[in-house]
Amino acid sequence: MANEKINTNEAPKPVGLYPHARKVGNLLFLSGVGPRTAGSDANDSGVPGLKLDHNGNFVEYDFEAQVHSVFQNVRKILEASGSSWEELVDVTVFLVDMKRDFKTFNKIYAEYFKDNQPCRTTVEINSLPTPIAIELKCVATVQ
Repeated sequence: MANEKINTNEAPKPVGLYPHARKVGNLLFLSGVGPRTAGSDANDSGVPGLKLDHNGNFVEYDFEAQVHSVFQNVRKILEASGSSWEELVDVTVFLVDMKRDFKTFNKIYAEYFKDNQPCRTTVEINSLPTPIAIELKCVATVQ
């Protein structure tokens, strides 16, 4: 069975040694995708709606901007891999603050997934490797 690693300059660089996605047969597995903008790296916040002071404390925080950005990043990786938004079959959502962010995430998620409704699991975690509030792990089909 063919096994292909996929990377794209259209999405933020991974923060470790792993590809954006891996195609195995007709399945596409995306590595964890966050809201950082393309061209940013682990040392550059590059997170829409987030501004930190020199001590790393939040000065500005906009969770909605992070959600829209993470969805854009997923879409870019899917398209670079020969798949599409409509081919998503499973989404795992990692939130660093379920109580604060779940309702907002659910509202925005419903806007993006009106037609295609992949399986979904949402979990709260203590932290992520960069100062982001959300990360997605996705599986899609690809021809």
